[in-house]
Amino acid sequence: MTVGRERVSFGIKTPQAYTNYDEVLRVWEEADGIPEIEHAWLWDRLYPPFGKTNAPVLESWTLLAALAARTERLGLGILVSSNRKRPPALLAKMAATVDAVAHGRLTVGIGVGGTRTAEPEPATAEYRAYGLQLPTAAEGIARLDEACVVLRRLWTEEVFDFSGRYYPLTTAPSSPRPERRPPLLIGAAGPRALRVVAQHADIWNISGPPHNDVSVIRDRMRVLDEHCAAIGRDPAEITRSVQTHVSYPDPASTRALVLELIDAGVTHIVLSLKTPFPEAVARWTTDEIINPVREHLATTAGAV
Repeated sequence: MTVGRERVSFGIKTPQAYTNYDEVLRVWEEADGIPEIEHAWLWDRLYPPFGKTNAPVLESWTLLAALAARTERLGLGILVSSNRKRPPALLAKMAATVDAVAHGRLTVGIGVGGTRTAEPEPATAEYRAYGLQLPTAAEGIARLDEACVVLRRLWTEEVFDFSGRYYPLTTAPSSPRPERRPPLLIGAAGPRALRVVAQHADIWNISGPPHNDVSVIRDRMRVLDEHCAAIGRDPAEITRSVQTHVSYPDPASTRALVLELIDAGVTHIVLSLKTPFPEAVARWTTDEIINPVREHLATTAGAV
């Protein structure tokens, strides 16, 4: 899909490993006062996928509720919430509660979570450590599809019956419901999971380099467009989102990568910040990456 001059938004992600609440709050409160940073995200890990497994990691949704109460402007969410860790009906209730605290600023990010066949160590080890069962990749995708239906309907219907294979519900009440349905962001990369994105997502997120190079992201965009065509959905309805790591010592490399992603059609950029978070890191990210990228776009092809 050619995005053309669709508006680009920038956000930050603060993986909450090897840090503490005060440090994460410091970054979010700073970002909340910087209009160029439009959204902020946490990850959904129970222990780090690198380094020591007993390193401190703050649980994502609990922390998100606290940060929602301490910020006023930032869009916020989890990038992404694992469908293996919380039944979707419970997640719908949690999300409605956080959205009430945030006064309508929540985007709900969700992904398959771990599977028996697709996830390398130490990702699968995290699930085993906490007694969480891992499905096959096919089952994980089928569960994600059902979860998206449950989330959407519990946010919009007073009482919901659902005869799903994995998440059957019987006269499930959904009150209070969000004032507006939270946007649904789905994190996915594989062709089968992209079918679920085409069916349900408002925003599609994929991890950027070094995990996937830009050519891979372009290819996955093509696959998503094909899935949208197959079901009669306009692919322009789905915002393309990429999260990528920020290089503190070499911001020029991050700027170059972000520009390459935008050229590929990405319009929702999430800049992942490494711990420990430097002082004034939100302002630094704005001055060294976001504003220079916007200035480059403005001088080369018109304002974004």
